[in-house]
Amino acid sequence: MKIAGILNVTPDSFSDGGRFVQLDSAVAQGRRLRNEGADWVDVGGESTRPGSLGISVDEECSRVVPVVTRLAGEGIPVSIDTSKPEVARECLQAGAVVVNDVNGLMAPGMMETVAEFGAGAVIMHKRGTPETMQQNTVYQDVVEEVCAYLAAQLKRAQSAGIETLWLDPGIGFGKSVQQSCALIAQVRRIESLGAPVYIGASRKSFLGRISGEERPMARLPGSLGAAVAAAEAGAAVLRVHDVAETRAT
Repeated sequence: MKIAGILNVTPDSFSDGGRFVQLDSAVAQGRRLRNEGADWVDVGGESTRPGSLGISVDEECSRVVPVVTRLAGEGIPVSIDTSKPEVARECLQAGAVVVNDVNGLMAPGMMETVAEFGAGAVIMHKRGTPETMQQNTVYQDVVEEVCAYLAAQLKRAQSAGIETLWLDPGIGFGKSVQQSCALIAQVRRIESLGAPVYIGASRKSFLGRISGEERPMARLPGSLGAAVAAAEAGAAVLRVHDVAETRAT
């Protein structure tokens, strides 16, 4: 099992927004995540928390490209958390090796960009935009509907020439508490589509609804529980804030 350490270089991410907006602090955090056992560092410059608004390509690049350049220059494997092909291209040129796309590689040109650089990609399922996604959580069968979407995008990505792929069911992205838990429990079903599974549940609000803990930074017990459940269900990659604690669990 692999661990992707979360590095948000944003002022408004739900858990740690604003902590790593300065270049030196972001790079230091990336080093710390790697030293704690992250297989790679997932750098994101645009918040995708429920209710968040998008930013421009230029703004996102100004946040993430210097961080990716520095970390990759130190030999730290980096993924870029973006849905914009232009941002992905800049970061791949700067040394990133994976594109983690909450929009499932849907943007025109994204698959071609990833394939051009021989990079890996994470295909995630979500509904709507971060601003609207929690307004529509009605599914007939959440597992099968998510699987249908991921299967279609996986086929497209493979046809585009992307060889290294992970499937992310999008825990908390247009999902209720029960639906998020059901998807974690059905990792093997998702894996049966033909690619390993990537789970990002760390500190998310569904864990707070289960525990009653409103503070994202205080959701470590729930995050570790979700990580263990996902790993036991067969997840190949866990995307987490608390790398050392997850690695030790």
